[in-house]
Amino acid sequence: MNDSSGGVAHLPPLSRASRLAPVAGVDAPPLAAPGSDGLGTSATRKSRLQISRSPGPHNALWYFPQVTGGHLRVARNAIVIQLARYTPSLALKNALYRLIGVRVGRYASVGLMVMFDIFFPQDITLGDNCIIGYNSTVLCHEFTRREWRRGPVWIGHDVTIGANTTILPGVVIGDGATVSAMSLVNRDVPPGAFVGGVPVRMLRVER
Repeated sequence: MNDSSGGVAHLPPLSRASRLAPVAGVDAPPLAAPGSDGLGTSATRKSRLQISRSPGPHNALWYFPQVTGGHLRVARNAIVIQLARYTPSLALKNALYRLIGVRVGRYASVGLMVMFDIFFPQDITLGDNCIIGYNSTVLCHEFTRREWRRGPVWIGHDVTIGANTTILPGVVIGDGATVSAMSLVNRDVPPGAFVGGVPVRMLRVER
């Protein structure tokens, strides 16, 4: 498909199942119908988030030990993730991620300096043969002045995530999708789509 015009008009409708392929025997969250631009909606992402008020009068991050399992758990997660960021062995990386609860499919490849969520790494799923590029960030939380939010991130099978990409909590990236480098993924990406930008927009659909 020629996308030299810069637009996404006349994209064919996506043919996809209501659910993606399971990872490690666990079913993916259902994919809702896409919005007018072919991507998921902000409402769909928000529906997957646990949203709670700040436990006290100060900004919600101040109370992170109360909602994440305590300082020791977070410190353990941070140490393991830092080790994984630097090790050149993909097999060792995956073993470290599994140690802190990340669901990791077969032959998943996580690049150098990738930063996973230190508060809720157990909410991250990586499908078989996915690849996450250098220095990308996968978040499962958002702390604001008055509330905090937690949500899963599902990266499907055969997904490619370009370098320096940020993925927000509650996002599902469908099987076979590609996210270009330096993107902000703030909505669901359907299977086979090629997206990019800040925030992401549809660039092409692979058939």
